Amino acid sequence: MSVTISKKTARRAMILKMAAKMFREYGFASTTMRDLAKNIGIEAASLYNHIKSKNEMLEEIVTGMANDCKAHLEDIEQKNTTALAKIESLIRFHTQMMLYHFEEYSVMVNEWMHLGPSVLPQFIADRRDYVKRMEAIIQKGIDGNGLKPIMPYVVVLNILSSVRGLEFWHKSSKTHTAEEMEENMVKHLMEGIRL
Repeated sequence: MSVTISKKTARRAMILKMAAKMFREYGFASTTMRDLAKNIGIEAASLYNHIKSKNEMLEEIVTGMANDCKAHLEDIEQKNTTALAKIESLIRFHTQMMLYHFEEYSVMVNEWMHLGPSVLPQFIADRRDYVKRMEAIIQKGIDGNGLKPIMPYVVVLNILSSVRGLEFWHKSSKTHTAEEMEENMVKHLMEGIRL
C-alpha cells in the first residue's frame, strides 16, 4: 500500500514541478491542462487522476512557497540574534529559493494574482503581513544603530527586487556558481544597509 501512495506522491510532485515550469515560462493563463499532459507524456484525462484542475496546481505551488517563506520568518523571529543576523538570514533564504526553487518561487511572485477567490484574499493578507514583519526586523536594526536610517519598506523592496533579478542568472550561461551568486548577493545587500 505504501509503495502505491509513494508512487502517487512522486507522480503528483513531478506534475507540480512541470506545472511550475510551464506557468513560469508561458504564464498561468496561457498554460492548458492539455499542454501540461503533453509535456509530462500522459493523456489529458490521466492528468485528472492526479490533479483536479489547473487552479489546484497553482494554489498548491503558491501556498507551498508562501508557507516556506512564512515558516522561515517565524523561525528567525524566535531566534535570539541581532537584527543584522536576521536580515542576512532573510536575504540568504530568498536568494536560495530563487536559486534552487526557481520555477516555484517565480510562480509565487509572478502568478499569484490568478489564485482562486477562496485563496487569493488570504494570500494577499499574508503577503502584507510578511512585508510588515520584515520591516519590523529592519526597524529594530535601525533603532539599534546597526543599520543606516533608510525607510524599512524601501529596504524590503530592495531585497525582494534584487532576489527576483536572479532570473537573469538562470537565463544566462551561468559563468558564476549558485554559491558565488548567494555570497555576492548577501555581501552587496548587507553592505548597502549596514552602518
